[in-house]
Amino acid sequence: MLKLFKQSIVLIALVLLWEIAPRTGLVDAAFFPAFSEVIRALWNLIISGELFTHFLASIIRSFSGFALALLIAIPLGLLIGWYPLARQLLNPVLELFRNTAALALLPVFMLLLGIGETSKIAIVLFACTWPILLNTIAAVGSVDPLLIKAARSMNIKSFRLFLKVILPASVPTIFTGIRMAGTGAILVLIAAEMVGAKEGLGYLITYSQYNFQIPQMYAGILTIALLGLLINQGLSMLERKFSKWKQQVNE
Repeated sequence: MLKLFKQSIVLIALVLLWEIAPRTGLVDAAFFPAFSEVIRALWNLIISGELFTHFLASIIRSFSGFALALLIAIPLGLLIGWYPLARQLLNPVLELFRNTAALALLPVFMLLLGIGETSKIAIVLFACTWPILLNTIAAVGSVDPLLIKAARSMNIKSFRLFLKVILPASVPTIFTGIRMAGTGAILVLIAAEMVGAKEGLGYLITYSQYNFQIPQMYAGILTIALLGLLINQGLSMLERKFSKWKQQVNE
C-alpha cells in the first residue's frame, strides 16, 4: 500500500497542479482547461459513443500494422542473426532504413497506397519492423557462447540448438524491441491520422483543435496516453510470461 502511494504521489501532484493552474489564472484556461473539464469532455465522448468509434479505428490500424511487423521482423531477424552471411549482405540496407524516420515516408506511402487504411497500416508496419528486427538480430548475436558450446558438446543438431538454446535466450531482448514497437505504433499512427483520416484518435485531436473544442482535444490526448500505458503493461506481462526461465535462473 505504501509502495503504491509512493508511486502515485507525483502523479496526484501533477493532476492537482493541472486542476489548480487554470483556475487560479496561472495559465490561460481557454488553451489549458482544468483537469475536471477534460474528464467531463472525456465522459461526454464515452457516453455519446464517439470515443469508441475513434478508439476502435485507431486500435485496428495499430494492431494490424504491429501484427504484420511481428510476423515479418521476428523470423527475418532470427535468420539474419543466425547466418553471418545474411547479416553481412543485408547490413547496409538495414543501416539505411533504420535511420529513416517513418513519418518522413508518410507522403510516399500516401502517394503509392492512397489515403485509405492501407497507407496507415503500412506506415505502422514500417515503424514497428525496425525495432523488432534489430533487437532480434542483436538478441541472437548476444547469446552466451558458453551456452552454445555446452549444447554442442552434447551433439545437439543445429536446428535443435536454435530451438532449445538460441530462441529462449533471445526472448528478453526480442521483447525489448516488441515493447518499443508497441509504443511506436500508436505514436506513428496518431501522426498519420492527423494528416489524412476521417476517424481515429489522431483525427479526433486535430478536429477538436480546429473547432476550438479544447477540453475534447485534451481528452483525446489523455486517451492516447492511457492506451500507450495499457499496451506497455500488456507487453510487459507477456515478456514476464515468456521470460519466466530467466527469472527462475536469477532467483
